[in-house]
Amino acid sequence: MRNIDTIKQASLITAIKTPYDLHGNIDLAGFDSLVETQIAAGVDGIIVGGTTGEGQLMNWEEHLMLIAHSVNKFSDRLVIVGNTGSNNTREAIKATEYGFASGMDAALQINPYYGRTSDAGLIEHFSRLLAIGPAFIYNVPGRTGQDLTPDIIEPLAKHVNFIGMKECAGHERIAYYEERGIACWSGNDDQAHDSRHLHQAHGVISVTSNLVPQLFRSLMDNKNDELNAQLQPLMNWLFCEPNPIAINTALAMTGAALPVFRLPYVPLNESQQKLGVELINSLSHEDVVGGTATVINPDEVKLY
Repeated sequence: MRNIDTIKQASLITAIKTPYDLHGNIDLAGFDSLVETQIAAGVDGIIVGGTTGEGQLMNWEEHLMLIAHSVNKFSDRLVIVGNTGSNNTREAIKATEYGFASGMDAALQINPYYGRTSDAGLIEHFSRLLAIGPAFIYNVPGRTGQDLTPDIIEPLAKHVNFIGMKECAGHERIAYYEERGIACWSGNDDQAHDSRHLHQAHGVISVTSNLVPQLFRSLMDNKNDELNAQLQPLMNWLFCEPNPIAINTALAMTGAALPVFRLPYVPLNESQQKLGVELINSLSHEDVVGGTATVINPDEVKLY
């Protein structure tokens, strides 16, 4: 396991997709292939079983197996962050304890969604989880319906196991935290370049880097307004429906993953796919995981 200072050096962390086999089970060989591609592109770490990785569609046995598998296969080359958060504090504690017992470097923790709680409840929830081991706290109000404001985060940031924020509230919030020594990773791909180079973000936890990891490596390493502008249409397309619908579709379109989807996610419709083909194929195929994109044959799509 890496120490917190080492983890903070990870500027590009991919929220890795979980691929499925033709029976709807986790495809470990396919997963390993995707991760190896990330490593070759210079990615620093992965989030396992996050929203993009569809941890919400796994049972805990699958979820924790995939974290342990990632540790066993890749922990010598990547920072392994397990998404062990839950809206049930007791479940989150169990999962987080297991994840650290398996050797993950850090946990990703979310505030309780749907069954929302008070600010005092949030602080207690995160304090219990930080006591177990190093953690990123994830603020994504668009999904949880509740903003983790500085009044909540600043006391938690004093905990020895607090790494930083995956922050989706924008540049101003990121700049505020970074000015106060609270590390932030952008949770918005379209803002990540400017967050990094104009607002001092430590990096990004990215969806788009599943598809174009080398290009995102470039965005994090050096200010590159031209590349950032070039990728904006692709990033907009990747969020034309709630994530991870489009990234799942994109990786199936390039052949990097089978066109197998767990419900309630279904592939983008044909017109959306055609736009994606145009955007993806405007890039060098060497920069795209899987290479050239084509519209998915609907007869090959499997839904589970």
